[in-house]
Amino acid sequence: MEADSLEFAREEADGRGGVYVSVAGERLGEQTYRRVDDHHVVIDHTAVDKKLQGKGVARRLLDENVAWARKTGTRISATCPYAKAQFEKDASIRDVYEP
Repeated sequence: MEADSLEFAREEADGRGGVYVSVAGERLGEQTYRRVDDHHVVIDHTAVDKKLQGKGVARRLLDENVAWARKTGTRISATCPYAKAQFEKDASIRDVYEP
């Protein structure tokens, strides 16, 4: 699957939200969070379907959440092992991170 065929969308309701990736209308990945308050979320889950694994999709989901956090002034914590490891490894996204 080509990277340009990926469709990213954000959803949030009832204190839960996330970024989702679809291809041709089929949801194939997600990175979800729970809201702590108006300006703080905790990423708790990242999953990418086997069809998209190895294509950097998990990181793109995180980058979508980071861009949204910068735009909205939201702080991000992480209990998801993938997201937490990325924040610890990559200083360029730590401006929104709250360990």
